[in-house]
This record gives sequence, C-alpha cells and structure tokens, in this order.
Amino acid sequence: MTVAPLVQASPPLASTTAAAGLPPRPLIALEDVTVRFGRGAASVTALAETRLAIARGDFVALVGPSGCGKSTILRLVSGLLPPSSGTVIVAGREVGAEPVRIGMAYQNATLLPWLTVRQNVMLPLKIVEPFRSAWRRKKRGEYRDRAEALLAQVGLKGFGDKYPWQLSGGMQQRTNLCRALIHEPDLLLLDEPFGALDQFTREELWATMQELWMTKRTTVLLVTHDLREAAYLANRICVMSARPGRILEDCAVAFPRPRPMEVVYEPDFVTLTQRLRTLIMGVRSAASL
Repeated sequence: MTVAPLVQASPPLASTTAAAGLPPRPLIALEDVTVRFGRGAASVTALAETRLAIARGDFVALVGPSGCGKSTILRLVSGLLPPSSGTVIVAGREVGAEPVRIGMAYQNATLLPWLTVRQNVMLPLKIVEPFRSAWRRKKRGEYRDRAEALLAQVGLKGFGDKYPWQLSGGMQQRTNLCRALIHEPDLLLLDEPFGALDQFTREELWATMQELWMTKRTTVLLVTHDLREAAYLANRICVMSARPGRILEDCAVAFPRPRPMEVVYEPDFVTLTQRLRTLIMGVRSAASL
C-alpha cells in the first residue's frame, strides 16, 4: 500500500456556519487558551497559548512528552478545568454554558465491582438526560437491548451478567468503552485507555475502537503516548511541546479506512511514527537544556 501518510492540516476556527456557504463551526475550539497553576512566583504554566479546532465526527490524537498538557486539554474540553485565559468552546458555546453529552474512558476501567457488566454499561442512562427521565420505563426493555447490542459489537455477547472481577483487563476496557458510548455522546474523551494492556490485547482494542468510530462517527479526542496507536486510530495527530505545552504540529493521517492491523508494518506507517518520535525526542531534548 502506498499512501501519503501525513499532510498538513490546519483547520480554521470557523465563526460562521455552513448555511452561509462557509466552513461549519467546529465542535471543539480552543482559542488562545492558557492554563496556569498557582500564583505569583510559584505559579506553573502547564499550557501555553493554544489554538485547536476539531470538526464534528473527527478523530484527533494528542501526543507529546509527559507533562506537556495533553490531559489538561481533555480536562478543559470536559469542563473539569477552567482556562486561565482564552476561550474553550464546545458545540458552539463556552464550556459550561450548555450541557454537552460527553463519554470518557481512562487507563483504568473504573467499573463498579458490585454491578454486573450490563448494569455498569447502562449506568449513564440512569444519570444523563434525556435518558434518565425514561429510566424506570425502559431499563428492562430498550435500554437493556441497547447495552446488549453494544456488548455484542465489542465481542462481549453473553457476558452481561458477569461481574468486572470475572473479566480480563481487555474485557473490562471493552465494557468501559461501551459505558462511554451508550448514551450517544457528542464527544468521546479517551485518556490512555489501552495503556495498561499487553500489546496483543491493545491491538485488538484498537480494531474495536476503529469499528466503533466508523459505526457511530462520534467526535473523539485521544491522549496517548503510543505513536502507533495514534497513527492507527486517528484522522489527525497533534504533536505537543514540553511544558509549557503548545501544539507544534497538527497533521492529517491519510491512511484509508478500515485500516487492517498489518498497516503498522507498512513503510509509510513506520516512516510516520518515526517522524513523530523524532519530533517528540527533539522537544524533550530542548526542554532539558
């Protein structure tokens, strides 16, 4: 397979709509955002002035050295952290101005051990509107069917009545992904969700995540240290500098989908990951001087 693996991608922070014949407003927009912790001489700038736009339905990966602000961006977008300056816009409004359905999955599955797999997956439907209002009426019908369909899609058909402690680590993360997607989020935030797994299980879940994204087209923002993971899953890769973090390069990944696992051995794929590694090693070395 011969494809151009990386092309420059710098989407504008659109302020107009497609109805006016101009680019649609992005789902996520960071406009000159900074984050500082502490005050005065003791303050630490975690994120330097940053601009980022993510279109609805896109799959974007953030990579960079440890401590560069990747998880800080996730916290900004989710509303868990306010910016020190600048503006964070999700779905056309500043974060916090209007509810946006968000799904989140972390390195640890954080499943509730006293609930079954099915009950863990259905938990957001019990909490998030508009599903919460219909919980009593639909929990044994439509909602249960929704959970079972997701479990089947990730290879967990027949495991709904099991408990988390009866599952392998990979099966727990599959359950975690189902829970993050069951309430049809506008945005899926992934923070190293496969980092604690062995290589073979991790690659199986990459294929699962790709299938889920191609089926649902949820907007995804992935934080990862695994450059192969970023290149296999994402449509765009944003490379960040060492702290204070900022986006050094924002590039589109042009490998066609669906991507077979064998693509990671193709020369173009190896060239891409090596280029990313060289760039990140360069910013790490510069930060240590």
